[in-house]
Amino acid sequence: KIGSLVFPAKLFGDIIRLMPDDIISVTSDEKNIVTIECGDIKYNIVGTAADEYPAMPSINEDKILHIEQTKLASMIRETIFAVSESDVRPIHTGSKFDIQGNELTVVSVDGYRLAIRKENLLDNACGDIGFVVPGSALREVEKICSDNGYDATITVGEKHITFAMGGTTLITRRLEGEFLDYKKAVPRNNPVTLTVNKKDLQSSVERVSLIIDDRIKTPVKCVFNENKAKFTTNTSIGTATDVCKVDGNGNDLEIGFNNRYLLDAIKAAPIDNIKLELNNGVSPCVIVPAEGEETFLYMVLPVRLR
Repeated sequence: KIGSLVFPAKLFGDIIRLMPDDIISVTSDEKNIVTIECGDIKYNIVGTAADEYPAMPSINEDKILHIEQTKLASMIRETIFAVSESDVRPIHTGSKFDIQGNELTVVSVDGYRLAIRKENLLDNACGDIGFVVPGSALREVEKICSDNGYDATITVGEKHITFAMGGTTLITRRLEGEFLDYKKAVPRNNPVTLTVNKKDLQSSVERVSLIIDDRIKTPVKCVFNENKAKFTTNTSIGTATDVCKVDGNGNDLEIGFNNRYLLDAIKAAPIDNIKLELNNGVSPCVIVPAEGEETFLYMVLPVRLR
């Protein structure tokens, strides 16, 4: 007999995950008691009547856009780290999708750093529009996206957004509020410009970060000279110093950063060579591609050095 009921998703997933490699049977009775069996293993779990499940929201399908699943996944992965974890400004617990023509820009910001990724859409029936999607939903979208060659379809409703990827559809509410005007927030007329290999820079910051206690959050001190960057940490454990080769002259600029925030931005950069734009010791560091189209931009605010 075919029927339907509601069962706790996490519990069901955990049960199946821990089952041995054998045939699993799932049945239920008229009282919505679910029986899950595999060999000598047996669960009897209370379910809920299907008619008590909330109705799915209806969304007008006039506003639809398409993008390759691999591109959508990379845009989320390379910006989600900057989504705010604080509810002080709920709008920033999500990422903004900004559509202009056939270009999609995804923006995340948490007050300490900002991440921007741009890609071209396959098509756009929405016109120029912007909306904010909760970070928790985007993390699930990234997991669902695959490289099977199919496109992702995004449908924009007044209160909800639908992401359809292959046979899986995720519906999430839109976040409401005033998102940061990111175009005005990023300083670009910076006198110091340095080019560096991403992996070399990441390794240097990771090495000096080994002695940083996350509770105290000691900053990484950066000194940019001609063709080199010196990184130093000084904690209760001791001191650590490393030097990374760069192209350009930092004019002895000294600045401090939260090591995790700086590393998140460096790791997210999807290319080998990046460009650092700096002004002074109290202005943000802007990270963009060393050459070619600016498909990404990361900004990290400095911290005061003791």
